[in-house]
Amino acid sequence: MTRLRTHLGALGVGISLALTGGPVSALERLALRLPFLDSQVTINLSGSQSAEQLILASPDLQDLQSVSGGKLLVLLRQIFLTPLPVETKALLAGSTGQPLLEQALHAATQVVDLQGVEPDVTGQMLTDALIRAERRGQPNILGFLRELPGEQASIDLSRVVEVANRLKTNLEEGVTLARSTEAASVTAALRVPLRPSWSREVVQVSVPHRPQSLRVLTLRPAAPSNGRLVVISHGLWDDPESFEGWGEVLAAHGYTVLMPDHPGSDLNQQKAMLAGDVPPPGAEELRLRPLDVSALLDAVRAGRLLADADLDTDAVAVVGHSWGATTTLQLAGGVTTDRKLKSRCNDLKDSERNLSWVLQCSWLSGINQASVADPRVKAVVAVSPPLRLLFDRSRLKTLSAKVLLISGTRDWVVPSGPEAIVPMRESKAVQLGHRLVLVQGADHFSLRSFGGEAFPAQVGPVLLGWINEQLEVDGAVTFSEGGWGDEQGSLVDVSGRL
Repeated sequence: MTRLRTHLGALGVGISLALTGGPVSALERLALRLPFLDSQVTINLSGSQSAEQLILASPDLQDLQSVSGGKLLVLLRQIFLTPLPVETKALLAGSTGQPLLEQALHAATQVVDLQGVEPDVTGQMLTDALIRAERRGQPNILGFLRELPGEQASIDLSRVVEVANRLKTNLEEGVTLARSTEAASVTAALRVPLRPSWSREVVQVSVPHRPQSLRVLTLRPAAPSNGRLVVISHGLWDDPESFEGWGEVLAAHGYTVLMPDHPGSDLNQQKAMLAGDVPPPGAEELRLRPLDVSALLDAVRAGRLLADADLDTDAVAVVGHSWGATTTLQLAGGVTTDRKLKSRCNDLKDSERNLSWVLQCSWLSGINQASVADPRVKAVVAVSPPLRLLFDRSRLKTLSAKVLLISGTRDWVVPSGPEAIVPMRESKAVQLGHRLVLVQGADHFSLRSFGGEAFPAQVGPVLLGWINEQLEVDGAVTFSEGGWGDEQGSLVDVSGRL
Protein backbone atom coordinates (compact mmCIF):
# COMPACT_ATOMS: atom_id res chain seq x y z
CA MET A 1 0.00 0.00 0.00
CA THR A 2 3.03 2.28 0.41
CA ARG A 3 3.39 2.69 -3.37
CA LEU A 4 -0.20 3.82 -3.74
CA ARG A 5 0.06 6.31 -0.87
CA THR A 6 3.20 7.79 -2.44
CA HIS A 7 1.59 7.87 -5.86
CA LEU A 8 -1.55 9.65 -4.75
CA GLY A 9 0.51 11.97 -2.56
CA ALA A 10 2.29 13.20 -5.67
CA LEU A 11 -1.04 14.41 -6.99
CA GLY A 12 -1.23 16.59 -3.88
CA VAL A 13 -3.71 19.39 -4.12
CA GLY A 14 -4.62 18.37 -7.65
CA ILE A 15 -6.47 15.14 -6.89
CA SER A 16 -8.43 16.89 -4.16
CA LEU A 17 -9.54 19.53 -6.64
CA ALA A 18 -10.63 17.03 -9.26
CA LEU A 19 -14.20 17.00 -8.12
CA THR A 20 -16.00 18.82 -10.86
CA GLY A 21 -16.71 18.74 -14.55
CA GLY A 22 -18.27 20.69 -17.36
CA PRO A 23 -17.18 23.08 -20.07
CA VAL A 24 -16.19 26.07 -17.92
CA SER A 25 -13.18 28.38 -17.81
CA ALA A 26 -9.80 27.25 -16.50
CA LEU A 27 -8.97 27.66 -12.83
CA GLU A 28 -7.50 31.08 -12.09
CA ARG A 29 -6.98 31.18 -8.32
CA LEU A 30 -6.23 28.79 -5.48
CA ALA A 31 -7.19 30.07 -2.03
CA LEU A 32 -5.89 28.50 1.18
CA ARG A 33 -8.07 29.46 4.13
CA LEU A 34 -6.08 29.65 7.37
CA PRO A 35 -8.49 29.33 10.31
CA PHE A 36 -6.05 30.16 13.10
CA LEU A 37 -4.93 33.38 11.45
CA ASP A 38 -8.46 34.29 10.32
CA SER A 39 -7.15 34.94 6.83
CA GLN A 40 -6.39 33.26 3.53
CA VAL A 41 -3.52 33.06 1.07
CA THR A 42 -4.50 33.49 -2.58
CA ILE A 43 -2.33 32.05 -5.35
CA ASN A 44 -2.99 33.45 -8.82
CA LEU A 45 -2.55 30.61 -11.32
CA SER A 46 -3.52 32.35 -14.56
CA GLY A 47 -0.55 32.83 -16.87
CA SER A 48 1.99 31.42 -14.41
CA GLN A 49 4.26 28.66 -15.61
CA SER A 50 7.05 28.88 -13.03
CA ALA A 51 7.46 29.38 -9.29
CA GLU A 52 8.86 32.86 -9.93
CA GLN A 53 5.79 33.82 -11.94
CA LEU A 54 3.49 32.50 -9.22
CA ILE A 55 5.17 34.78 -6.70
CA LEU A 56 5.12 37.81 -9.00
CA ALA A 57 1.40 37.29 -9.74
CA SER A 58 0.39 36.78 -6.10
CA PRO A 59 0.89 39.56 -3.51
CA ASP A 60 0.28 37.09 -0.68
CA LEU A 61 3.13 34.91 -1.91
CA GLN A 62 5.39 37.96 -2.25
CA ASP A 63 4.86 38.68 1.44
CA LEU A 64 5.57 35.06 2.39
CA GLN A 65 8.66 35.01 0.17
CA SER A 66 10.00 38.02 2.02
CA VAL A 67 9.20 36.59 5.46
CA SER A 68 10.76 33.22 4.58
CA GLY A 69 14.01 34.77 3.43
CA GLY A 70 13.56 33.42 -0.07
CA LYS A 71 12.88 29.81 0.98
CA LEU A 72 9.31 29.88 -0.31
CA LEU A 73 10.56 29.81 -3.91
CA VAL A 74 12.25 26.45 -3.37
CA LEU A 75 9.13 25.04 -1.71
CA LEU A 76 6.87 26.20 -4.53
CA ARG A 77 9.11 24.56 -7.08
CA GLN A 78 8.90 21.27 -5.21
CA ILE A 79 5.12 21.41 -4.83
CA PHE A 80 4.01 22.82 -8.16
CA LEU A 81 6.73 21.90 -10.67
CA THR A 82 7.77 18.37 -9.74
CA PRO A 83 6.62 16.12 -12.62
CA LEU A 84 3.76 13.80 -11.77
CA PRO A 85 4.58 10.08 -11.90
CA VAL A 86 4.33 8.71 -15.42
CA GLU A 87 1.67 6.21 -14.30
CA THR A 88 -0.67 8.94 -13.03
CA LYS A 89 -2.67 9.32 -16.22
CA ALA A 90 -3.04 5.57 -16.67
CA LEU A 91 -4.12 5.16 -13.04
CA LEU A 92 -6.77 7.85 -13.30
CA ALA A 93 -8.03 6.70 -16.68
CA GLY A 94 -8.36 3.12 -15.44
CA SER A 95 -10.11 4.21 -12.25
CA THR A 96 -12.63 6.64 -13.73
CA GLY A 97 -16.16 5.85 -12.62
CA GLN A 98 -15.05 3.10 -10.22
CA PRO A 99 -16.66 3.08 -6.74
CA LEU A 100 -13.38 3.25 -4.82
CA LEU A 101 -12.19 6.38 -6.64
CA GLU A 102 -15.64 7.94 -6.42
CA GLN A 103 -15.71 7.47 -2.66
CA ALA A 104 -12.23 8.97 -2.28
CA LEU A 105 -13.18 12.03 -4.31
CA HIS A 106 -16.51 12.31 -2.50
CA ALA A 107 -14.62 12.50 0.81
CA ALA A 108 -12.33 15.19 -0.61
CA THR A 109 -15.31 17.50 -1.17
CA GLN A 110 -15.37 18.05 2.58
CA VAL A 111 -12.10 19.98 2.32
CA VAL A 112 -12.20 21.49 -1.19
CA ASP A 113 -14.67 23.94 -2.67
CA LEU A 114 -14.49 24.54 -6.43
CA GLN A 115 -16.70 27.51 -7.09
CA GLY A 116 -19.17 27.73 -9.93
CA VAL A 117 -19.27 24.11 -11.06
CA GLU A 118 -21.28 21.03 -10.21
CA PRO A 119 -19.57 18.15 -8.38
CA ASP A 120 -18.45 15.18 -10.46
CA VAL A 121 -16.79 12.39 -8.53
CA THR A 122 -16.32 10.00 -11.44
CA GLY A 123 -12.73 11.13 -11.97
CA GLN A 124 -13.18 11.79 -15.70
CA MET A 125 -12.35 15.47 -15.33
CA LEU A 126 -9.15 14.50 -13.52
CA THR A 127 -7.90 12.51 -16.49
CA ASP A 128 -8.95 15.14 -19.01
CA ALA A 129 -7.15 17.92 -17.13
CA LEU A 130 -3.96 15.91 -16.92
CA ILE A 131 -4.07 15.08 -20.64
CA ARG A 132 -4.43 18.77 -21.48
CA ALA A 133 -1.53 19.66 -19.15
CA GLU A 134 0.66 17.08 -20.86
CA ARG A 135 -0.21 18.47 -24.30
CA ARG A 136 0.85 21.91 -23.11
CA GLY A 137 4.17 20.47 -21.92
CA GLN A 138 3.42 20.99 -18.22
CA PRO A 139 2.58 17.59 -16.64
CA ASN A 140 2.96 18.80 -13.05
CA ILE A 141 0.70 20.13 -10.32
CA LEU A 142 0.76 23.69 -11.65
CA GLY A 143 -0.16 22.62 -15.16
CA PHE A 144 -2.77 20.26 -13.78
CA LEU A 145 -4.40 22.97 -11.65
CA ARG A 146 -4.51 25.41 -14.56
CA GLU A 147 -6.53 22.90 -16.58
CA LEU A 148 -9.22 22.47 -13.94
CA PRO A 149 -12.58 24.21 -14.44
CA GLY A 150 -13.86 27.14 -12.41
CA GLU A 151 -12.48 30.50 -11.42
CA GLN A 152 -11.36 29.77 -7.86
CA ALA A 153 -10.73 26.72 -5.73
CA SER A 154 -10.65 27.06 -1.96
CA ILE A 155 -9.04 24.67 0.46
CA ASP A 156 -10.40 25.30 3.93
CA LEU A 157 -7.71 24.15 6.34
CA SER A 158 -10.19 24.40 9.21
CA ARG A 159 -11.98 21.45 7.64
CA VAL A 160 -8.71 19.55 7.56
CA VAL A 161 -8.36 20.23 11.27
CA GLU A 162 -11.97 19.14 11.78
CA VAL A 163 -11.32 15.82 10.06
CA ALA A 164 -8.10 15.29 12.01
CA ASN A 165 -9.89 16.00 15.31
CA ARG A 166 -12.63 13.53 14.44
CA LEU A 167 -10.07 10.83 13.71
CA LYS A 168 -8.33 11.64 17.00
CA THR A 169 -11.62 11.39 18.87
CA ASN A 170 -12.26 8.00 17.28
CA LEU A 171 -9.05 6.74 18.89
CA GLU A 172 -9.40 8.27 22.34
CA GLU A 173 -11.60 5.67 24.00
CA GLY A 174 -9.32 2.87 22.84
CA VAL A 175 -6.28 4.64 24.30
CA THR A 176 -8.09 5.16 27.61
CA LEU A 177 -9.36 1.57 27.78
CA ALA A 178 -5.94 0.10 27.07
CA ARG A 179 -4.19 2.28 29.63
CA SER A 180 -6.73 1.52 32.35
CA THR A 181 -6.66 -2.27 31.93
CA GLU A 182 -3.99 -4.68 33.08
CA ALA A 183 -1.86 -6.00 30.25
CA ALA A 184 -1.71 -9.69 29.46
CA SER A 185 0.95 -11.76 31.17
CA VAL A 186 3.96 -13.02 29.24
CA THR A 187 5.15 -16.54 28.52
CA ALA A 188 8.90 -16.13 28.07
CA ALA A 189 9.22 -19.26 25.91
CA LEU A 190 6.88 -17.70 23.32
CA ARG A 191 9.01 -14.58 22.98
CA VAL A 192 12.34 -16.16 22.03
CA PRO A 193 13.48 -16.50 18.39
CA LEU A 194 11.74 -19.33 16.58
CA ARG A 195 13.64 -22.37 15.43
CA PRO A 196 12.78 -23.02 11.77
CA SER A 197 10.84 -26.27 12.13
CA TRP A 198 8.50 -26.02 9.17
CA SER A 199 8.69 -26.35 5.41
CA ARG A 200 7.73 -23.53 3.06
CA GLU A 201 6.29 -23.87 -0.43
CA VAL A 202 4.37 -21.71 -2.91
CA VAL A 203 1.77 -23.57 -4.96
CA GLN A 204 -0.94 -22.75 -7.50
CA VAL A 205 -4.49 -23.91 -6.81
CA SER A 206 -7.30 -23.72 -9.37
CA VAL A 207 -10.64 -22.47 -8.04
CA PRO A 208 -14.09 -22.56 -9.67
CA HIS A 209 -15.04 -18.92 -9.09
CA ARG A 210 -12.01 -17.23 -10.71
CA PRO A 211 -10.48 -17.57 -14.17
CA GLN A 212 -6.98 -17.62 -12.70
CA SER A 213 -5.55 -19.98 -10.09
CA LEU A 214 -4.68 -18.83 -6.59
CA ARG A 215 -1.08 -18.43 -5.52
CA VAL A 216 -0.85 -19.97 -2.05
CA LEU A 217 2.06 -19.78 0.37
CA THR A 218 2.04 -22.93 2.52
CA LEU A 219 3.81 -23.54 5.83
CA ARG A 220 3.85 -27.15 7.01
CA PRO A 221 5.03 -28.07 10.49
CA ALA A 222 7.68 -30.65 11.13
CA ALA A 223 6.39 -33.76 12.86
CA PRO A 224 4.43 -33.92 14.97
CA SER A 225 1.65 -31.95 13.27
CA ASN A 226 -1.50 -31.34 15.31
CA GLY A 227 -3.63 -32.01 12.21
CA ARG A 228 -5.19 -28.55 12.27
CA LEU A 229 -5.45 -26.00 9.50
CA VAL A 230 -5.25 -22.18 9.60
CA VAL A 231 -5.86 -19.85 6.65
CA ILE A 232 -4.48 -16.29 6.77
CA SER A 233 -6.10 -13.61 4.56
CA HIS A 234 -4.14 -10.47 3.64
CA GLY A 235 -5.50 -6.95 3.36
CA LEU A 236 -6.03 -4.60 0.43
CA TRP A 237 -3.01 -4.36 -1.91
CA ASP A 238 -0.95 -6.63 0.31
CA ASP A 239 0.39 -10.17 0.02
CA PRO A 240 0.92 -13.31 2.14
CA GLU A 241 4.58 -12.51 2.79
CA SER A 242 3.52 -9.54 4.95
CA PHE A 243 1.98 -12.02 7.40
CA GLU A 244 4.36 -14.92 7.13
CA GLY A 245 5.61 -14.16 10.64
CA TRP A 246 2.13 -14.92 11.97
CA GLY A 247 2.15 -18.20 10.09
CA GLU A 248 5.59 -19.12 11.41
CA VAL A 249 4.42 -18.88 15.02
CA LEU A 250 1.49 -21.18 14.24
CA ALA A 251 3.57 -23.63 12.17
CA ALA A 252 6.15 -23.81 14.96
CA HIS A 253 3.36 -25.12 17.21
CA GLY A 254 2.02 -27.78 14.88
CA TYR A 255 -0.44 -25.92 12.63
CA THR A 256 -0.51 -26.20 8.84
CA VAL A 257 -0.94 -22.69 7.43
CA LEU A 258 -2.31 -21.61 4.05
CA MET A 259 -1.81 -18.01 2.94
CA PRO A 260 -3.54 -17.20 -0.37
CA ASP A 261 -3.06 -14.23 -2.66
CA HIS A 262 -6.47 -12.71 -3.38
CA PRO A 263 -5.85 -11.78 -7.03
CA GLY A 264 -8.48 -9.06 -7.30
CA SER A 265 -7.03 -6.98 -4.45
CA ASP A 266 -3.44 -8.07 -3.84
CA LEU A 267 -0.08 -6.41 -4.46
CA ASN A 268 0.03 -7.49 -8.10
CA GLN A 269 -3.41 -5.99 -8.67
CA GLN A 270 -2.14 -2.72 -7.23
CA LYS A 271 0.82 -2.73 -9.60
CA ALA A 272 -1.46 -3.36 -12.59
CA MET A 273 -3.84 -0.63 -11.41
CA LEU A 274 -1.02 1.91 -11.09
CA ALA A 275 -0.01 1.06 -14.65
CA GLY A 276 -3.59 1.69 -15.81
CA ASP A 277 -4.09 -1.91 -16.89
CA VAL A 278 -6.95 -2.68 -14.49
CA PRO A 279 -9.44 -0.63 -12.44
CA PRO A 280 -9.41 -0.53 -8.62
CA PRO A 281 -10.91 -3.54 -6.83
CA GLY A 282 -14.65 -3.71 -7.38
CA ALA A 283 -17.44 -4.61 -4.98
CA GLU A 284 -17.49 -8.17 -6.32
CA GLU A 285 -14.20 -8.83 -4.52
CA LEU A 286 -16.06 -8.63 -1.22
CA ARG A 287 -17.77 -11.91 -2.15
CA LEU A 288 -14.86 -13.50 -4.00
CA ARG A 289 -12.34 -13.26 -1.17
CA PRO A 290 -14.17 -15.60 1.25
CA LEU A 291 -14.85 -17.91 -1.68
CA ASP A 292 -11.05 -18.09 -2.13
CA VAL A 293 -10.70 -19.43 1.41
CA SER A 294 -13.56 -21.91 1.08
CA ALA A 295 -12.12 -23.17 -2.21
CA LEU A 296 -8.82 -23.93 -0.46
CA LEU A 297 -10.63 -25.92 2.21
CA ASP A 298 -12.42 -27.83 -0.55
CA ALA A 299 -9.09 -28.52 -2.26
CA VAL A 300 -7.58 -29.90 0.94
CA ARG A 301 -10.62 -32.08 1.58
CA ALA A 302 -10.55 -33.41 -2.00
CA GLY A 303 -6.83 -34.16 -1.83
CA ARG A 304 -5.90 -31.62 -4.54
CA LEU A 305 -3.88 -29.64 -2.00
CA LEU A 306 -1.68 -31.09 0.78
CA ALA A 307 -2.73 -34.55 -0.36
CA ASP A 308 -0.30 -36.34 1.96
CA ALA A 309 -1.38 -34.42 5.08
CA ASP A 310 -3.97 -35.72 7.52
CA LEU A 311 -5.86 -32.50 8.28
CA ASP A 312 -9.20 -31.81 9.92
CA THR A 313 -11.16 -29.63 7.47
CA ASP A 314 -14.35 -29.66 9.55
CA ALA A 315 -12.95 -27.29 12.20
CA VAL A 316 -10.50 -24.72 10.90
CA ALA A 317 -9.28 -21.28 11.94
CA VAL A 318 -9.05 -18.18 9.77
CA VAL A 319 -6.99 -15.10 10.54
CA GLY A 320 -7.05 -11.84 8.61
CA HIS A 321 -5.79 -8.28 8.53
CA SER A 322 -7.82 -5.25 7.40
CA TRP A 323 -9.93 -6.34 4.41
CA GLY A 324 -8.71 -9.86 5.15
CA ALA A 325 -10.17 -9.51 8.64
CA THR A 326 -13.50 -8.51 7.12
CA THR A 327 -13.22 -11.66 5.02
CA THR A 328 -12.86 -13.78 8.17
CA LEU A 329 -16.03 -12.28 9.64
CA GLN A 330 -17.95 -13.14 6.47
CA LEU A 331 -16.68 -16.73 6.66
CA ALA A 332 -17.75 -16.94 10.30
CA GLY A 333 -21.31 -16.15 9.25
CA GLY A 334 -21.45 -12.37 9.49
CA VAL A 335 -24.53 -11.23 7.56
CA THR A 336 -23.79 -8.25 5.33
CA THR A 337 -26.42 -5.57 4.79
CA ASP A 338 -26.71 -2.30 2.88
CA ARG A 339 -28.79 -0.55 5.54
CA LYS A 340 -26.01 1.49 7.19
CA LEU A 341 -24.14 2.01 3.94
CA LYS A 342 -27.19 3.70 2.44
CA SER A 343 -27.94 5.82 5.49
CA ARG A 344 -24.43 6.93 6.48
CA CYS A 345 -22.03 6.96 3.52
CA ASN A 346 -23.19 10.33 2.19
CA ASP A 347 -22.91 12.11 5.55
CA LEU A 348 -19.44 13.65 5.39
CA LYS A 349 -19.83 15.00 8.93
CA ASP A 350 -20.77 11.70 10.57
CA SER A 351 -18.95 11.63 13.91
CA GLU A 352 -17.73 8.08 13.30
CA ARG A 353 -16.57 8.61 9.74
CA ASN A 354 -13.01 7.37 9.20
CA LEU A 355 -10.67 6.46 6.36
CA SER A 356 -11.92 2.89 6.12
CA TRP A 357 -15.37 4.18 5.15
CA VAL A 358 -13.94 5.09 1.73
CA LEU A 359 -13.45 1.37 1.15
CA GLN A 360 -16.60 0.21 2.95
CA CYS A 361 -18.83 2.61 1.04
CA SER A 362 -17.36 1.44 -2.28
CA TRP A 363 -18.82 -2.03 -1.56
CA LEU A 364 -22.47 -0.91 -1.67
CA SER A 365 -23.33 -2.55 -4.98
CA GLY A 366 -22.04 -5.94 -3.84
CA ILE A 367 -22.91 -5.97 -0.17
CA ASN A 368 -26.16 -7.94 -0.41
CA GLN A 369 -24.37 -10.81 -2.19
CA ALA A 370 -21.47 -10.92 0.28
CA SER A 371 -22.86 -13.16 3.03
CA VAL A 372 -20.65 -16.15 2.24
CA ALA A 373 -20.43 -18.20 5.43
CA ASP A 374 -18.46 -21.43 5.76
CA PRO A 375 -19.55 -23.61 8.71
CA ARG A 376 -16.14 -25.28 8.77
CA VAL A 377 -14.69 -22.07 10.22
CA LYS A 378 -14.72 -22.45 14.01
CA ALA A 379 -12.15 -19.87 15.15
CA VAL A 380 -11.55 -16.35 13.84
CA VAL A 381 -8.94 -13.70 14.58
CA ALA A 382 -9.84 -10.40 12.89
CA VAL A 383 -7.06 -7.79 13.06
CA SER A 384 -8.21 -4.23 12.27
CA PRO A 385 -11.28 -5.10 10.17
CA PRO A 386 -13.41 -2.43 8.48
CA LEU A 387 -16.83 -3.53 9.74
CA ARG A 388 -18.93 -0.71 11.21
CA LEU A 389 -21.18 -0.23 8.17
CA LEU A 390 -21.26 -3.79 6.90
CA PHE A 391 -22.78 -6.34 9.25
CA ASP A 392 -26.17 -6.98 10.79
CA ARG A 393 -25.35 -7.07 14.50
CA SER A 394 -28.61 -8.84 15.34
CA ARG A 395 -27.30 -11.94 13.55
CA LEU A 396 -24.23 -12.30 15.76
CA LYS A 397 -25.73 -15.28 17.57
CA THR A 398 -25.64 -17.30 14.35
CA LEU A 399 -21.88 -17.11 13.84
CA SER A 400 -20.22 -20.49 13.44
CA ALA A 401 -17.01 -19.27 15.09
CA LYS A 402 -15.85 -17.37 18.12
CA VAL A 403 -14.17 -14.11 17.12
CA LEU A 404 -11.12 -12.44 18.61
CA LEU A 405 -11.01 -8.83 17.40
CA ILE A 406 -7.64 -7.05 17.61
CA SER A 407 -7.20 -3.31 17.09
CA GLY A 408 -4.28 -0.88 17.46
CA THR A 409 -4.78 2.26 19.53
CA ARG A 410 -3.04 4.38 16.87
CA ASP A 411 -4.82 2.95 13.85
CA TRP A 412 -5.88 6.01 11.83
CA VAL A 413 -7.10 3.88 8.93
CA VAL A 414 -9.49 1.65 10.89
CA PRO A 415 -9.76 3.41 14.27
CA SER A 416 -10.60 1.35 17.33
CA GLY A 417 -13.57 3.44 18.48
CA PRO A 418 -16.12 3.08 15.66
CA GLU A 419 -14.68 -0.07 14.08
CA ALA A 420 -14.01 -2.23 17.17
CA ILE A 421 -15.22 -0.87 20.51
CA VAL A 422 -18.65 0.43 19.46
CA PRO A 423 -19.65 -2.68 17.46
CA MET A 424 -18.51 -5.00 20.25
CA ARG A 425 -20.41 -2.96 22.85
CA GLU A 426 -23.62 -2.47 20.85
CA SER A 427 -23.85 -6.11 19.83
CA LYS A 428 -23.06 -7.40 23.33
CA ALA A 429 -20.58 -9.69 21.60
CA VAL A 430 -18.63 -10.39 24.79
CA GLN A 431 -21.67 -12.14 26.27
CA LEU A 432 -21.49 -14.57 23.35
CA GLY A 433 -17.84 -15.43 23.94
CA HIS A 434 -16.18 -13.01 21.51
CA ARG A 435 -13.28 -10.88 22.73
CA LEU A 436 -11.49 -7.59 21.99
CA VAL A 437 -7.76 -7.07 22.47
CA LEU A 438 -6.21 -3.62 22.02
CA VAL A 439 -2.55 -3.16 21.19
CA GLN A 440 -1.17 0.04 22.68
CA GLY A 441 0.75 2.17 20.20
CA ALA A 442 0.04 -0.04 17.19
CA ASP A 443 -1.06 1.48 13.88
CA HIS A 444 -2.78 -0.17 10.94
CA PHE A 445 0.38 -1.71 9.51
CA SER A 446 2.72 -2.26 12.45
CA LEU A 447 1.11 -5.54 13.55
CA ARG A 448 2.10 -7.25 10.30
CA SER A 449 5.07 -9.61 10.53
CA PHE A 450 7.28 -10.75 7.68
CA GLY A 451 8.91 -14.16 7.55
CA GLY A 452 12.30 -14.82 9.09
CA GLU A 453 12.24 -11.93 11.55
CA ALA A 454 14.49 -12.17 14.59
CA PHE A 455 11.64 -12.41 17.09
CA PRO A 456 8.11 -13.81 16.91
CA ALA A 457 5.30 -11.60 15.67
CA GLN A 458 3.97 -9.27 18.37
CA VAL A 459 0.49 -10.79 18.13
CA GLY A 460 1.77 -14.30 17.41
CA PRO A 461 1.17 -15.71 20.91
CA VAL A 462 -2.37 -14.28 21.15
CA LEU A 463 -3.23 -15.78 17.75
CA LEU A 464 -1.88 -19.10 19.00
CA GLY A 465 -3.71 -18.90 22.32
CA TRP A 466 -7.07 -18.06 20.77
CA ILE A 467 -6.88 -20.79 18.12
CA ASN A 468 -5.66 -23.39 20.62
CA GLU A 469 -8.63 -22.65 22.83
CA GLN A 470 -11.33 -22.50 20.17
CA LEU A 471 -10.14 -25.63 18.34
CA GLU A 472 -9.48 -27.41 21.65
CA VAL A 473 -5.84 -28.09 20.87
CA ASP A 474 -3.43 -28.73 23.71
CA GLY A 475 -0.69 -26.14 23.57
CA ALA A 476 1.70 -23.90 25.40
CA VAL A 477 -0.89 -21.17 25.82
CA THR A 478 -4.63 -20.57 25.70
CA PHE A 479 -6.40 -17.25 25.58
CA SER A 480 -8.33 -17.65 28.84
CA GLU A 481 -5.29 -18.69 30.84
CA GLY A 482 -3.20 -15.75 29.60
CA GLY A 483 0.50 -15.76 28.88
CA TRP A 484 0.11 -14.29 25.37
CA GLY A 485 1.32 -10.78 26.23
CA ASP A 486 4.56 -9.05 25.32
CA GLU A 487 7.39 -7.48 27.26
CA GLN A 488 6.18 -3.93 26.54
CA GLY A 489 2.81 -4.69 28.12
CA SER A 490 1.02 -3.45 25.03
CA LEU A 491 -1.46 -6.36 24.59
CA VAL A 492 -4.61 -5.72 26.63
CA ASP A 493 -7.88 -7.68 26.78
CA VAL A 494 -10.49 -4.96 27.28
CA SER A 495 -13.52 -7.21 26.80
CA GLY A 496 -14.61 -6.95 30.42
CA ARG A 497 -14.62 -3.13 30.33
CA LEU A 498 -16.90 -2.58 27.37
